[in-house]
Amino acid sequence: MDNGKHLLVIRLSAMGDVAMTVPVIKSLLDAYPDLRVTVLTKEFLSPIFKGLERVNVHVADVSGSHKGVFGLWKLYQGLKELKIDAVADLHNVLRSNILKQYFRLAGTPFIQIDKGRIEKKALTAEKDKIFKQLKSTHQRYVDVFSQMGYTFTLTTNNYLPKRTLPKFILDTVGSHPRKWIGIAPFAAFDGKMYPLELMKEVVRHLNETNQYKILLFGGGQKEKELLGAWEDKFNDCLSVVGKLSLEEELSLISNLDVMVSMDSGNAHLAALFGIPTITLWGVTHPFAGFYPYGQDLDNALLSDRKRYPLIPTSIYGNKVPKGYENVMASINPKVVLDKVTLLLKA
Repeated sequence: MDNGKHLLVIRLSAMGDVAMTVPVIKSLLDAYPDLRVTVLTKEFLSPIFKGLERVNVHVADVSGSHKGVFGLWKLYQGLKELKIDAVADLHNVLRSNILKQYFRLAGTPFIQIDKGRIEKKALTAEKDKIFKQLKSTHQRYVDVFSQMGYTFTLTTNNYLPKRTLPKFILDTVGSHPRKWIGIAPFAAFDGKMYPLELMKEVVRHLNETNQYKILLFGGGQKEKELLGAWEDKFNDCLSVVGKLSLEEELSLISNLDVMVSMDSGNAHLAALFGIPTITLWGVTHPFAGFYPYGQDLDNALLSDRKRYPLIPTSIYGNKVPKGYENVMASINPKVVLDKVTLLLKA
């Protein structure tokens, strides 16, 4: 295939998966300085790509003007005006498959990700499970570009630079010289969430040291209320839920000293900036290939597979077999605290 000068990269959701495209695109552009990239994604996620040179975001309004077959045709018409030379589909879902037909009618090369569905099914099977490390999602993204003729190496330290904090955030968090610890206790599915009473215990111990500023991340009204209660209870805690835009949250995350997260989007956002990121894993597992970019595997705190041998029970945490509802309680809060202390000292 001829190397095009303007690539379209498709990845519409979810936040963590979109974030995982960033180090790949950054490495691609480092290797090919004449290349330009347009990322097709949701408007909410566009701040993730801020500051990437030669990268533009084209918004897909999949719930509005770009909904359905005719909406996607309208989206394609807008993309066609950008004079795309080739398309890297890092999502491979129904919407992108419809777009594929439109681009192919125009003769535009269109390469799609191999999600490894067969291997992932074997990894999560109850019977005849094949428990082994699968190819990372980052590498699957790289493979798409390799098929397009763009070969490059994805290093483990191609991080985004720290972003400048707006003054109002500095005023809110405080300028005292304390280490900043981010804690993101929520996930899309209960199977990936550390029991809140145990996470509250972690927060309590960190708060009692009077050494840290603990910044709580989440989204939605329920999470806002819960983390607001923690903020009221613990004097060194601050919940940012509902107070910051995603762009402002990214600025804050890029200035953390450590992030504690589930297997969820906030872990991937922190990893983009090289922030030491502790991840807690329930019915999912790093072997599925969704480990945060550039992080030491020792930063993954895993539920006990000796007690729960069916882990991972699913790729996304949405399948929890009977008796596996409390797998994450097998991660002792002291283990989390010790890891936080270790990384802060390092």
